[in-house]
Amino acid sequence: MNQMLSKLLLIALAAALLAGCNSKPVRDPAFAPVAPVVPQMNVQQNGAIYQAGYERSWFENVRARRVGDILVVSLVEDTEASQTNAGKISKSNSTSITNPTWFGKPVNFDAPLFGANSNFGASMDSSHSFDGSGENTQNNEFSGSISVMVTEVLANGYMRVRGEKRIAMTGGNEYIRVSGIVRPEDINTDNTIDSTKIADATLTYVGDGQVSMASQMGWIAKFFISAVMPW
Repeated sequence: MNQMLSKLLLIALAAALLAGCNSKPVRDPAFAPVAPVVPQMNVQQNGAIYQAGYERSWFENVRARRVGDILVVSLVEDTEASQTNAGKISKSNSTSITNPTWFGKPVNFDAPLFGANSNFGASMDSSHSFDGSGENTQNNEFSGSISVMVTEVLANGYMRVRGEKRIAMTGGNEYIRVSGIVRPEDINTDNTIDSTKIADATLTYVGDGQVSMASQMGWIAKFFISAVMPW
């Protein structure tokens, strides 16, 4: 029994040491780059020097327009939301029952069970009140830039893009992921586009490692504030 306990303690210690090591960033398969579409070779050779589909213009703004092209996204997200809610409820009830009367005179029950000159009048009062208020304020700011790649050209000419940036730092790794749909008209002449012009946009900024784990709540604390706790 003691040997088994010692082995378990050694395994737990080794796992803790491995978790403390800073590992390399892990690539998300969903944000892997795509290979450019290779044009099919012409079956018939016309003997010309220039072949259709292989041209490269030197006198135009080179902007992303094909699968595999790279586009730079400028992160300019700045949102602010505020919500205030207040409620107040008050309710009171009063009920009274008088002693029975007979021809204008109160009826007294001189019985051993109730006592002499018993009064059967009754009254009941109740009062309920509720006063609650809530306020929520949230500010988010996301700035910087990230290069994404065109993964698909839709039938209407719009382009589906996605990209991931992985940063390894002391104490953890940082991941920035962007995906969405862009219009060719919204791309600037320097091949950049603001993140606010991306449709169906998904912007993710997450991290792992020691710094991220230190700011997370433990599972015991999560249990005591979860919905399963009746108190």
